[in-house]
Amino acid sequence: MTPTSEQQWDEFVLNHPDATFFHRSAWREVASQVFGHRAHYLTERRDDGSLAAILPMVEIRSRLFGHALISNAFCVGGGPLASDAASLAAILDQAETLGRKLGVDYVELRDLPVASENWRARGDLYAGFAAPIAAAEEDNFEQLPKRQRALLRRVFARGMTTRVETSPQVFYDLYSRTMRNHGTPALPPRFFERLYSVFGSDCDILTVSSEGRPVSSVLSYYFRGQVLPYYTGSLPEARALQANDLMLWALMRHAAERGCTTFDFGRSKVGTGPYEFKRHWGFEPRPITHQYRLLKSKVLPNVNPTNPRYAALIGVWRRLPLPVANAISPILSRSLA
Repeated sequence: MTPTSEQQWDEFVLNHPDATFFHRSAWREVASQVFGHRAHYLTERRDDGSLAAILPMVEIRSRLFGHALISNAFCVGGGPLASDAASLAAILDQAETLGRKLGVDYVELRDLPVASENWRARGDLYAGFAAPIAAAEEDNFEQLPKRQRALLRRVFARGMTTRVETSPQVFYDLYSRTMRNHGTPALPPRFFERLYSVFGSDCDILTVSSEGRPVSSVLSYYFRGQVLPYYTGSLPEARALQANDLMLWALMRHAAERGCTTFDFGRSKVGTGPYEFKRHWGFEPRPITHQYRLLKSKVLPNVNPTNPRYAALIGVWRRLPLPVANAISPILSRSLA
């Protein structure tokens, strides 16, 4: 990557109808500088040198989870973008060739409905949720389900406050605690600091406080009129206060003020609490399909907390003192891409 090729890459992304925040070139810097992973950003070009297809890939080596090429690591999307079917086929061939050269177990493309006959699809694990945001607050409120409107009226009466943060520190304290409670290693603080550094105002953090104490917080991405609440954290009492409901409502209004028209609630595992929470807000699930090219591996990977293989480790992690979990997390989370 050079400054010129990065600019060409990002212009291609901005102009492609299927592009997402996770296709942006800056993710290459996040993967390499925060985690030390090799990033392989593949391109297909036309005869005149212009881009016809792109594919951001990150090579993950892990003793626990194997050796893989993932597009895009630490993201829910970021698969290939192509101008036509021939360019898509060509860049998929590039990905397979690179995977064989590197000796990976498999190549993974996230949120891609169709690849080619040599790729295996899995679409039963995750669902995505998105809905429009009305510019006017009263219109936005009325489009919520009746039960959610009644809940929010009760929440408003509790007098909690919201603010947009200027640094990740308050957010990280809540996020890392939540991850420990869920039995999952947290990403390191430098990851969130780098997000602020490379994406600038295209990411921000909104925090809810009760009686001056932060109880719930969300880090969101912004891209082409979309807001994507991505990482959250909260104290245990946030559930009783229903602070997360206020947080999401406040984020909708904050995003509308920024000119956003779509609230992309991100993905959740089918049948989990977050999946049902999003449905209660009136969001309908969209199946998310990942594509895999199995090379050395003979079975589809299953690197997620619902895998019974990790149940014992999750149970142990939940019992760790928070300082201990935060000290160990960076070693493990770099592989949870």
